[in-house]
Amino acid sequence: MVKVDVEIDGSILEGGGQILRTSLALAALTGKSLRIYNIRAKRSNPGLQAQHLTGVKAIAELCGAKVEGAYKGSMELVFIPGKIRSGRFRFDIGTAGSISLVIQAILPVLVFAPGRVEVDITGGTDVRWSPPIDYVRYVMLPVLSKLGVRAEVIVYRRGHYPRGGGHVKLIVDPVDHLRPIVDVDRGEVREIRGRSHCVRLPRHVAERQAKSAEEYIKARGYRIPINIELEYYPPDKDPHLGPGSGIVLWAVTDRDEIIGADALGEKGKPAEEVGKEAAEKLIEDLGTGKAFDRHMGDMLVPYIALADGHSKIGVARLTLHTITNVYVVEKILNVKFRVEGEQEKPGVIEVDGIGYRRRT
Repeated sequence: MVKVDVEIDGSILEGGGQILRTSLALAALTGKSLRIYNIRAKRSNPGLQAQHLTGVKAIAELCGAKVEGAYKGSMELVFIPGKIRSGRFRFDIGTAGSISLVIQAILPVLVFAPGRVEVDITGGTDVRWSPPIDYVRYVMLPVLSKLGVRAEVIVYRRGHYPRGGGHVKLIVDPVDHLRPIVDVDRGEVREIRGRSHCVRLPRHVAERQAKSAEEYIKARGYRIPINIELEYYPPDKDPHLGPGSGIVLWAVTDRDEIIGADALGEKGKPAEEVGKEAAEKLIEDLGTGKAFDRHMGDMLVPYIALADGHSKIGVARLTLHTITNVYVVEKILNVKFRVEGEQEKPGVIEVDGIGYRRRT
């Protein structure tokens, strides 16, 4: 067996693909060799699946890594990173596997690349169990920009389950280091924005999703501007491979905090239910008074650990994903987080970042 710097049990805590994504990204940045075993052992289809394989191969290509065990269904992976590269890359998940999760895997690496990186990714943009691409571009990236991340996402075509076919470009301009962030309790909500889309479906699906969300928010006493953009396509100009819909909402505060929520359309699920579901999540997270939503908390964990200084953030919910990410980051970066609050309740996360600098 190859001797490695770090070994991680992929079945620990949440036991899913996030352990893989965070571990590989931090291994690529630190240069530490890594062995992950029991990969996704708690899932009904354990081992590496298409989107995980794409993430593995993408990070490996971006840092010239040597990899053992990168095949579908593999429960164990050895990853020996090389030097991070810049330039243009293309990755095809080959299914409706999540483009957003591939972005989540590679973005921490690209932030510290030697130069600008452009990555074309094909797969699913709006699929179950992953952030919609609109959450990535309207919530995740703007929040990460506060730490210094300079990235944008261009959506050329959406992809829904089961056909996929989505096409996205990720553009990242690197930085030398990241700033810490201290933001526990949110400011006053001044506006709610959103994007409601449908493809290969009638225009009224997007309209009904947006109307339902707006009505739910107003019924909860929010007397502020609500601006939800509609995205739909005439049948003769619709480039998508299959039908699908969804909505992403985000609240903007007077301190420019962004708190997001989303819901995905499904066959047999009324558009009104989709809009209401997203609005319910948003109102619930806003009700906690914390600066970041339930999903953004776990996404921030690796970045604040890499940042140069002390970070303290308030999250609407301490999800198992968040707690798992804390465990993985502590193990690889040798930092110690302080987490206040109970699992699945509002909480506060604190860490002294390692002040990671771009390697030359």
